[in-house]
Amino acid sequence: MLLTILFYTFIFAVAVQLCFYVFLFRRFSSSKQAHSNYSDVPISVLIAAKNEAHNLKKRLTLILQQEYPTFEVILIDDASTDDTLVIVETLQKEYKHLKLVSLAHTNTYTGNKKNALSKGIEAASYDRLLFTDADCQPKSVHWISEMTSQLNETKNIILGYGAYEKIENSFLNKLIRYETLLTAIQYFSYAKMGIPYMGVGRNLAYQKKLFTQNNGFKNHQHIKSGDDDLLISEIATSKNVGICFSRSSHTVSLAKKSFQHWFSQKRRHISTASSYKSIHKFLLGLFFSSQFLFWTLAIILVSLAFNWQIVTILVLTRLTAYYALIQNSAKKLDERDIVVVAPVLELILVCTQLGLFLTNLFSKPKHW
Repeated sequence: MLLTILFYTFIFAVAVQLCFYVFLFRRFSSSKQAHSNYSDVPISVLIAAKNEAHNLKKRLTLILQQEYPTFEVILIDDASTDDTLVIVETLQKEYKHLKLVSLAHTNTYTGNKKNALSKGIEAASYDRLLFTDADCQPKSVHWISEMTSQLNETKNIILGYGAYEKIENSFLNKLIRYETLLTAIQYFSYAKMGIPYMGVGRNLAYQKKLFTQNNGFKNHQHIKSGDDDLLISEIATSKNVGICFSRSSHTVSLAKKSFQHWFSQKRRHISTASSYKSIHKFLLGLFFSSQFLFWTLAIILVSLAFNWQIVTILVLTRLTAYYALIQNSAKKLDERDIVVVAPVLELILVCTQLGLFLTNLFSKPKHW
C-alpha cells in the first residue's frame, strides 16, 4: 500500500517537473535575444563596496574603460576600514567620470548595503542606472552598451546574467555555477512569462524614477538582504521587464572556494524568499518539492524494483526534458562544461537547498 502511494506521488512529481521544463523554463531556453537598439543615452553605473580594496584595484578599471559615449561610475564606499578610499581617490585622478560617495565608519554605523545603494542612487546624475558588485568584472567592453540597449520606454527594468569565474578541476565551482545557471533560467523564464520576481545585483539595470516612486527600499529596509530581488519584485510588472543574456552583457564574479563560505552566502540569499509574493513562493516551492520528490522516490522505487519498468521510463522522460533545457540554456549563458555532470549537480544541489532551508529555520544568517 505504501509503495503504491509513493509510486503515484512519483508520477505526480514527474508530471510537475515536465510542466516546468516544457511550459515555463522553455520560454527562456528556446528564446532569442531581443534586437539591440544601441543608443547614447547617459547612464550611471553603481557599485557598493565594503572592504573591497583588493577587488577594486583589479576590476574597477575594466568598468571605467567601457566603450560607451556618456556614463559615470559611482563607487559607494560603505564604511570600509581597508584601502578602498585610497584606491578610488587615486583612480579619480585618471578617470574623471568616477564619482565617490563615502560613508564613514562610526560607532553606530558599520555598513548597510541598502543604505549605501540609496545614497549612490541619490547622487546619480542620470535616470538610467546599471548595477554590479565590487568583485565583478564585465565580460566585454560592450557590457554597458549591451545592457543599456534593452532599456526603452516600455522596458525600464533589464535583468542581466551574473556568471561566476570558472576554476579548473573544481567540483565545487561547477556546483556554484550550476546553481547560478538554474537560478537564471528561473528568473529569465518568469520574466518572459510576465510574472518577474527577481534579478541579481551583479548585473541589473532600471530607471531611477522607478526606485524613487517605490520609496526606495522602504518596504523591506528592515530586511538586510534583498536590494535586488525584493526591489524587483515590487517595481516589476508583466510589461516593464526585459532580459539581456548576450555574452557581451555578462558580468563575472569571484566564486567562493570553500563549501562553508558558499553555504553561508546562499543562506543570506535565500533569507529573502519568505518576503516574495504568494504566487512566486508557491511556484518556487512547487518546483523544489517536485525536484526533491523526483530524486527521492526514484531512488526508493528503483532500489525496491517496484514497477521498475514504468519508473525507468518516467525517469528517462524527465531526464530527456531536463537535458534539453540545461543544454540549450548553458549554451546561451556560456556554461557548457557543466552539462555532462548536470544531473549529479542537481541531486547535490537539492540536498544542499534542503540543508539551507533547515539551517535558516534555526538560526539567522549573517549579512553584509
